[in-house]
Amino acid sequence: MTALTIGPAARASGVSAKRIRHYEAIGLLRPAGRTEAGYRLYAAADVHELRFIARARALGFSIAKIAELLDLWRNRSRASADVKALALEQADLLRGRIADLQAMADTLETLAARCEGGARPDCPILEGLAGGSPGD
Repeated sequence: MTALTIGPAARASGVSAKRIRHYEAIGLLRPAGRTEAGYRLYAAADVHELRFIARARALGFSIAKIAELLDLWRNRSRASADVKALALEQADLLRGRIADLQAMADTLETLAARCEGGARPDCPILEGLAGGSPGD
């Protein structure tokens, strides 16, 4: 694969050009090579790293954790236990988010069950969101 400018690299990796520039600006992605005209050039390895970043983002990893994962990925003498620890930490974090989302859904269903859904202006859902009626 020949070097790609940012548009084709974005399409090949599934990461927008704007996000690629952002990843470079924050140091997550190494600065791209440049043409004499100043266009960024990405090698196949860069596109592969962008796919790695996109997949890690899709799994909910923070930018800081992705930086750790990239460092581990680039380090061939890494201990797989370090990678496993990051993955398990992320899984626990996701389980916590799932529990929080389930609690939110349960609250909304409880509020909705109290609502008749008719033409009356009384709305237990809005009262619940407001924290009860005034004077409580």
